Amino acid sequence: MRFPGGCLVNTGSHEGYEAPGWERRRSYQWKDTIGPVEERATNANFWGYNQSYGLGYYEYFQFAEDIGAMPLPVVPALVTGCGQNQATDDPELLRRHIQDTLDLIEFANGPADSPWGARRAEMGHPEPFGLTHLGVGNEENLPDEFFARFTEFRKAINEKYPEITVISNSGPDDAGATFDRAWELNRAAKVDMVDEHYYNSPQWFLENNNRYDTYDRNGPKVFLGEYASQDNRFANSLAEAAFMTGLERNADVVRLASYAPLLADRDNTQWRPDLIWFTNAASWGSTSYETQKLFMTNVGDRVVPSTATPTPIVNGPITGAVGLSTWATSARYDDVTVTAADGTPLFADDFSAGAGKWTNISGRGNWTVDGGAYVQSDVAAENTMVTAGDPSWRNYDLSVKATKQAGAEGFLVGFGVRGSGDYYWWNLGGWANTRSAVEKATGGAKQTLVENGTRIEQGRTYDLRIEVRDRHVTLYLDGVEWGEFTDDKVAEPFRQVVTRDLATGELIVKVVNAQASAAPTRIDLGGTRVAPRGRVTTLAGAPDAVNTETATPIRPVESTVDGLSSSFDHTFPPHSITFLRLRPLP
Repeated sequence: MRFPGGCLVNTGSHEGYEAPGWERRRSYQWKDTIGPVEERATNANFWGYNQSYGLGYYEYFQFAEDIGAMPLPVVPALVTGCGQNQATDDPELLRRHIQDTLDLIEFANGPADSPWGARRAEMGHPEPFGLTHLGVGNEENLPDEFFARFTEFRKAINEKYPEITVISNSGPDDAGATFDRAWELNRAAKVDMVDEHYYNSPQWFLENNNRYDTYDRNGPKVFLGEYASQDNRFANSLAEAAFMTGLERNADVVRLASYAPLLADRDNTQWRPDLIWFTNAASWGSTSYETQKLFMTNVGDRVVPSTATPTPIVNGPITGAVGLSTWATSARYDDVTVTAADGTPLFADDFSAGAGKWTNISGRGNWTVDGGAYVQSDVAAENTMVTAGDPSWRNYDLSVKATKQAGAEGFLVGFGVRGSGDYYWWNLGGWANTRSAVEKATGGAKQTLVENGTRIEQGRTYDLRIEVRDRHVTLYLDGVEWGEFTDDKVAEPFRQVVTRDLATGELIVKVVNAQASAAPTRIDLGGTRVAPRGRVTTLAGAPDAVNTETATPIRPVESTVDGLSSSFDHTFPPHSITFLRLRPLP
C-alpha cells in the first residue's frame, strides 16, 4: 500500500510549517501528520483542496497492518513534478529531509525505547510496524536532478538501515526521454528497485502484455507503483487483467504492483480509474477491485511455463478526419490543408468564409473566426476539439499554422479522428508546456506514442505538418522532422498464465477472454494428471458494466468443473476472467 503517493509528494514547497511564512502549498511531510488530529497542520494540496491530515502516518501504518497490506511510504526528493519541475538546491534542507526519512524508519521499526519508537509506543503501538521498503520521489521530470538527490537519500538509508529496500522511480510515463534517462541512471547505480507509473487506455494494456519479457533479469527490479486503465468499466478491468498475466509471468522482474488510485469519494473525483468508492454512508468495490482481489487471493508461488494460441485483433490503416483543440490555452489556427498521398487536394480552409466546415464535437471552448483565423479564446477550457473532413480519410498530409495566444499550454492538432473519444493528436506544449507528445485516444482513454521536450513560445506562429501513411506517421515542425512512429502493436484479447500453489499443490490456470465471443479452448497439461473435478471462479459481464453503491453486476461466481484430465476442453465466456484451480494427482 503506497502512501501518500502522487503529486502530494513532489509539488509545492519543501520547507516545514515552522519556516517563515508558514507556506501551506507544500509537499507531504510525515512529521506534520502525527500527534493529536486537531493540532495537525493542513495542506493546500496540488489538486486545489485543503488536506487535514486526519489520516496521518500512524493511521496509515495501522491501516496497512489491519488489512494485511505491506506499507510502502514515499518521501519527497526535493524535486517537484506534476508540471512544476523545479529542483530545490538547498543542502541544509536536503539534510533535514534525509534525517526526517531516517526518523520515519525509526518511527515504523525502532524499539519502544528509541526516540521515535517511543513516540509510536506512546500513540498506542509499542511493537514495530515491520517496514521493509521505502520510495524516494514521485514521477520527477528532471531525472538527473532527482537522481543526484536520490543518491544522498539512498546512501544515508543504506548506512543506517541496510535492510530497507530504497526505491527510485522512472518518471510519469511508460516510455519517453525522461523514462529512458531515469532507467539509465538507475541501472548504472545498480538501484535495487524502480517505481514505474502509467495510466493508459485499455487498448494499451491489451497491446503490452509482453512489456517486461525483455527487461534485464539481472538489473533493478520493478515496483509498478501506479497503474490503471482510464475508467471503471468492466472493459477496463478485462484489459488490466490481461496485462496482469504478463506481470505474473515476469514476477522475477516485477516484484511488486499497486493499482492506483485506491480510494475515491463518489461526490468529489476528477477521474475514474479508482479501486474502492465511498460516500459518508457506504463503500463498494469497482470492477477493477473485484479483478485485483481475484488475482490477490490466487497468486500461487511459482509460475508454470505455458503457452497459448493467439487470437490477435488485426489493425487496418489509420483512418479519420482532422481536428483542432486546446487545453487551458487560447490559440489561433489558420491555413488548414489536407492532401492525399498522391497530391490530390482533399480539404482546405483559410477561414476567409467563416468556420462552416468545422464541428465542435467536444462542446467546449469559445471558437470564433477572428482576423481570418480560427481562434479558441477560453484559457480555462480543456479539450475543445473541433473537427472537419471525412472519417474515412487515409494516407494523407495535414498542414496547419498554429499560434499560442495565452494560457498554460500549447496546441493540439488531431488526425485519425473518428469521434470525441477516438483520435490521435499532436500535443505541443502539453503538461504545463513542459513537453510535447503524440497521444492516441481509444474510448476516451489516452496513451503516449512518441514524445520529446519541445516547448511552445507564445505569439510565435508554427508550421505543422502531419504525414499519415497506413499506420506510420511522421510529424514536421517548421519544416524539420519532429518525430515519427508506427502504431502497429497487436492487441491480444486472450491471455493466460499458470501458477502453482505450493501449500495445496494446485495448479491455478488464469485466463482472460476480453473479446465478444466465447473461446472454446483445449487445455493440455503436458501429461500432468489432475483430479477430475476442479474449482472455478469467474468474473463476467457486459464490457460497459460498472459497479455502484446499489448494484454490483461484476462479482465473482464460484462453480465446479468436471471431466478434467491431463488434456481437457473448456469454454471461456465472452468478456470474462476465469481462474481454474486444478489438484494434481500422485
